[in-house]
Amino acid sequence: MTIREVQDEIIRLKKEKNICVLAHSYQAREILEVADHTGDSYKLSVLASEDEKPTAIMCGVRFMAETVKLLSPEKTVFLANTEAGCPMADGLSAERLQKAIDKYPNAAVVCYINTTAEVKTLSDVCVTSSSAVKIIKAMPQTEILFVPDCNLGAYVASQVPEKTVHLINGGCPIHAAVSAADVAAAKAAHPDALLLVHPECVPDVVNAADYVGSTSGIYDFALASDKKEFIIGTEISIAEHLQYAAPEKKFYALTKKLMCHNMKATTLMDLYHCLRGDGGDEIILEPQLITDAVKCIDEMIRLGGK
Repeated sequence: MTIREVQDEIIRLKKEKNICVLAHSYQAREILEVADHTGDSYKLSVLASEDEKPTAIMCGVRFMAETVKLLSPEKTVFLANTEAGCPMADGLSAERLQKAIDKYPNAAVVCYINTTAEVKTLSDVCVTSSSAVKIIKAMPQTEILFVPDCNLGAYVASQVPEKTVHLINGGCPIHAAVSAADVAAAKAAHPDALLLVHPECVPDVVNAADYVGSTSGIYDFALASDKKEFIIGTEISIAEHLQYAAPEKKFYALTKKLMCHNMKATTLMDLYHCLRGDGGDEIILEPQLITDAVKCIDEMIRLGGK
């Protein structure tokens, strides 16, 4: 089968079976083209909850599929590739978080959306990279334990100096691998380009950026800007997707290090087999786990997150 033939069959199958296909922005182009909804992880879970289809397939990583299930417990939710995990989420267990809570007993626990459902049960508020600063500013507590990404946490702490923010060692190994030397090399190669980076990058990289924001924030900024050249400091696929969205502009990946192997694990054929019923992994969460985990997301929404 050709890519186009597989895509046509996927479109036929999802309509026939009334299934909603979700694809994170870091997925391959051929997957995004056949998805019902695309975007960041939290946005996808919200869009899935608003979609009337009873079944959803996540083309992304496991915590994203879990978040879809948390917001739509009545739906049947599948992860297209059973091995697609997230080192950031997997690196923080509930047991490890509990030890941090014991160390900082007076701190409110703020967890990044990139966490497991179990970790969310121990958290007071959940945040996204785009809402973290706003939410923490709105919280009445002055002492915060931010988990698991210490780089995003450091960026948030710099934006809310009025609060005490405790961090633990953890985060995205892909974004964290980018260095100031990589920035210098990219700027030397493309001196007229603006540098747009994700706050999961280390502080030296974030401080050198012209714009710091979430994946969707970077995407929207690049499209809206009147500038013509951009260095993209997040997963390498975003530079490619922007090239299609704005062919009159030029987009350069900050470094080839910015390739997430877990995001690249999902293939078009994984989605095809999941739709056929001979692939993928159904997300099963206990009702009490769902009830406990969704509370921190509800609190984020109450404080103005979306």
